[in-house]
Amino acid sequence: MNHVVLTACIAEVNALRHTPAGLPALDMRLEHESSIEEAGQMRQVKMAIKAVAFGAMAERIGQQIIGSAWKFTGFLANARGGKHIVLHVLDFQQD
Repeated sequence: MNHVVLTACIAEVNALRHTPAGLPALDMRLEHESSIEEAGQMRQVKMAIKAVAFGAMAERIGQQIIGSAWKFTGFLANARGGKHIVLHVLDFQQD
């Protein structure tokens, strides 16, 4: 199953665009920072990931403040060209 839940801050948002079919689309970059235990040791985790949202979800995310923290749910897929992973956001809620 390809299901991702990630608490992250909205670090960067591109201008709202539309697909050739007229669907709103929003490209963004999310940043995550946390501590987690791995092999009996605490590990600091910092990461950034590209993300995309479509339709009403894109419009909702586009109205949020840069730097605000949310819990995003969605799935991972290769970006066009297949070199990078992109989180496709299906939902988000206040963390």
